Amino acid sequence: MRSASRRNTLKLALAAAVASTFPRASGAQDGQGAPAPAGAPPAAPDPAAPVTLDFNALSARMQERASRPYEAPENALPEEIAGLSYDQHRSIRFRPDRALWREAPVNFHLQAFYPGWVFKETTRIYIGNDGAYTLHQFNPPDFEYRAPLDPAVFDGLSLPGVAGFRIHAPLERPDYFDELVTFLGASYFRALGMGTRYGLSARGLAINTATSDDEEFPRFSAFYVDRPKPGDVSIRIMAELDSPSLAGAYFFDITPGPQTVMLVTCRLYFRNEVTRLGIAPLTSMFTFGENDRAGTDDFRPEVHDSDGLSIHRGNGEHVWRPLSNPDQLALSFMQETNPLAFGLLQRDREFSHYEDTEARYEIRPSLMVEPLDNWGKGTIQLVEIPTNSEANDNIVAFWVPEAKPAAGGSMEFRYRMRWGLDVEERFGLATVSGTFVGVGGNAADANEQSTRRFAVNFEGGTISNLPADAVLEPVVDVPANAKLVHTAIARLPHGGWRLSLELQKLDSAPVELRAKLSMLQRIVSETWLYQWTGTPS
Repeated sequence: MRSASRRNTLKLALAAAVASTFPRASGAQDGQGAPAPAGAPPAAPDPAAPVTLDFNALSARMQERASRPYEAPENALPEEIAGLSYDQHRSIRFRPDRALWREAPVNFHLQAFYPGWVFKETTRIYIGNDGAYTLHQFNPPDFEYRAPLDPAVFDGLSLPGVAGFRIHAPLERPDYFDELVTFLGASYFRALGMGTRYGLSARGLAINTATSDDEEFPRFSAFYVDRPKPGDVSIRIMAELDSPSLAGAYFFDITPGPQTVMLVTCRLYFRNEVTRLGIAPLTSMFTFGENDRAGTDDFRPEVHDSDGLSIHRGNGEHVWRPLSNPDQLALSFMQETNPLAFGLLQRDREFSHYEDTEARYEIRPSLMVEPLDNWGKGTIQLVEIPTNSEANDNIVAFWVPEAKPAAGGSMEFRYRMRWGLDVEERFGLATVSGTFVGVGGNAADANEQSTRRFAVNFEGGTISNLPADAVLEPVVDVPANAKLVHTAIARLPHGGWRLSLELQKLDSAPVELRAKLSMLQRIVSETWLYQWTGTPS
């Protein structure tokens, strides 16, 4: 439930701060979108009636829905459910013995989340095979009502739907079904790879995030889950997405493992123009870390689910942008053409860097998004929201296509998501293992310093085999509103290399820094990006 609270806080923060195979279609980025699926759109079915559906038919249904005005979901929850408090809601748990497919020799089980508290808009779950789906009706006996709740209060209540669901699979060992993936709240979902604990989340879509327009939070209004068969190593799910500005069809193919892999197709049909469309949005938390501890009084050295944004650019360059907790809303825009991958990562895997025996931040999953088609021109946007609590998701990253969607238009995007401890491909380049920021000058000098020092550690890649007297060259880009005072490169005791930069800030505007390492006129590291905010001393 903590993550749901974090997501709701994110909505409020943004509002306050900014007043197996996939069906393919061409033309996803030509401004007109994917062509309409063949065949006449089916009429909206009775929710309780069996449904015959494939992804093309679902797409046609959502395209037809987008041609009509948006209908807000009805809040049909009984008063006893709608009025649940946080503590009451978290006392209601799905009974594991009622999990779908528990008695079958298959690799996946399904459990539902009870509606109520902040989850007043429900979703429907259809179960089927070979394109034939039937609504699964969850009932009060499927849930356990723990003290201080009185189970008798919930007897006989009708559930119009559920808040969401989770899939369990034997992720860590063959005799136990671990929680694998959760769909809960609006279009939020999150997954685990082997050896990880829940951290960052993803969303189906972001609409008008960090703009002057009201942000929309589209919701998955229905899911169509393929009943797993013996021997299946993946589970397939289709979903309906609805929002005032658009309707969409989603297809997920989910395979658990050391990296849990999701193949995603989304087809979007627009009712209205959208100011900023965020594709494959990722949501995480960064409260403080090695580069950003100002004003922190905490025994733990770092608190974050993710410590950086990684981008594999279309031109082959690898980029690392450390996250921060700014004093005011911070937006970063990275223009790209056909990016190869981007994601929010937790690179720091040392327990001693967090010292948190409960949260275990060192095993929070990283998540990379890999486009499976050419996405054309656009921007990877990073949103960093000030927070004083680790209960708040304050980091958002997503892809914004250059072509703005128009009313009546459509778009399609296909991508792969990798969730796990290590989801990067490094290609022999050294990667940034730490960013440290502090006052510049000589540490023995008691006078106030007007410069800042940035120490960037690089590890791995081919430079890990170099002798200590090897000659590496820094490649540093500093904008006009800052002055580079000093730079140096030194070997680290454990085998990496440190690039030290000392800079002076010339005005109050953010300073966008870029640095990487070169040897023999070849780039041997990824590119470090940093946004230095604040006023000059």
